[in-house]
Amino acid sequence: MSADRKLFTLVSILIGIGVILTYTLSAYTTLLFGVSEFHFAIRQMLFGFLSIIIIWLLSQANPDKLLAPIGFALFFGSMILMIAMPFLPESLVSAVGGAKRWIKFFGFSLAPVEFFKIGFVFFLAWSFPRKFSNDEGIGVLKEYIRFAPYGIFFICIMFIIAIVQNDLGQVVILGLIFVLMLGFAGSSFRFLLTFLAVAMMFFLFFIFTAEHRILRIKSWWALAQNNILELLPEPVAKLLRVPVEVEPYQIGHSLNAIHNGGFFGTGVANGTFKLGFLSEVHTDFVLSGLAEEFGFIGITFVVFIFLWMLQRIFKIANRAEDSTIYFFSLGVGLLLAFTFLLNAYGISGITPIKGISVPFLSYGGSSMIAASIGIGMVLMASKKVKMDQS
Repeated sequence: MSADRKLFTLVSILIGIGVILTYTLSAYTTLLFGVSEFHFAIRQMLFGFLSIIIIWLLSQANPDKLLAPIGFALFFGSMILMIAMPFLPESLVSAVGGAKRWIKFFGFSLAPVEFFKIGFVFFLAWSFPRKFSNDEGIGVLKEYIRFAPYGIFFICIMFIIAIVQNDLGQVVILGLIFVLMLGFAGSSFRFLLTFLAVAMMFFLFFIFTAEHRILRIKSWWALAQNNILELLPEPVAKLLRVPVEVEPYQIGHSLNAIHNGGFFGTGVANGTFKLGFLSEVHTDFVLSGLAEEFGFIGITFVVFIFLWMLQRIFKIANRAEDSTIYFFSLGVGLLLAFTFLLNAYGISGITPIKGISVPFLSYGGSSMIAASIGIGMVLMASKKVKMDQS
C-alpha cells in the first residue's frame, strides 16, 4: 500500500504558507537585527524544504523495520540531551533567561524538547497496548499500581522541562496528550479524574514557584477579568477582581491586530502591528499577523487546511489494525491539535500566553522538523492501513 498522498499535500501547503508568513511578518525584526529582508524567509524556506524531504523519505520507509527504531531514537536521544543540557558549556547551548533549551548545531539552534514530544508519543503508543487494556472492574487502586511507573517518569519529565528548562507550556501539552491517551487506552473515568486532580496540583505548584509565571497569569487576568466577572454576582466579582499592575500589552496588541484585519485583511505586507508592537510576530504570534494581513478569510483557510490534515491523521488511526499505529497516529494528531489550540487561545486572550509555536507556520527549524518527522512516521505507518484517497 502507498502512503496517504493527501496528508503529504496538506502539510506541504501549510509549510509553504509558513514561509510566506515568515517573509511578510519579519520586516521589523530584520531591521532590528540589521539583516537582509529575506534572512528569516530564506532560513524558513530551507527548514521547509528539508522538512518536506524528511516527510517524503519517511513515507517511503518500511514501518515494520524503521518505525520503532526511529521512535525510540527520538525518545531516548532527546531525553538524554535534555538531561545533559544544563551541564554543557555555553559554546554548545543557547540560554534564554537562564534556561538552556537549544543546542547549537552548525549555525542553527535545535530544541530537543520538540523531538522529545514525538518520541514521547511513540513510547506511549508502543507501551500502552502492552500495559493497559479495557478490563473493567479492576479497581482504582490496581489502576494506580499499574500506572505508577508512568507517573514517576512523567514527574521527572515535568521537572526537567518545567523547572530546568523553564518551559511549562510544553508540559501542559504533554500532560494533555498523556491523559487523553490514557483514556483511549481503557483507563476508568474515576482514575482519570483523580489523575487530573493530582496533575492540577503539580501545575499550580509550577506556577506559584516562579515569579514570571505569576506575573503572566496576572497580566492575562487583568485583560480577561472584565468579560468573565460580569457574568458573576457583584460580591463574588469584587473578591476576584485584581488591580491592573502589569499592562498586558502583548495580548492587547495581538487582539488589536486581529481586529484590524477585519474580514479581508489589510493585505500582504501592509500590517502595522508587526512593526514593533508585537515582538517577533513571525514566531509565537504568527496567527495574529495572519489575521491582520489576510483577515478572517485567511484564518479560515488556514484552519480549514489544518483541520483537514488532522482529519487525515485521525482517519489513519481509526482504520489501523495495529494498536501501536493507532495510538501513535492518534497521539501525533492530538499533539498538533493541542499545540495549535494553545497558541490560538493565548494570542486571543482566552488563556495566558505560553510561548507555544504554531505547527508548520511559526518561524523555527526545531518545531517544523520535529512535526515533520511525526507526520512522516504517520505516513510510514499509513502504508499498513487500508486508506482510500477520498
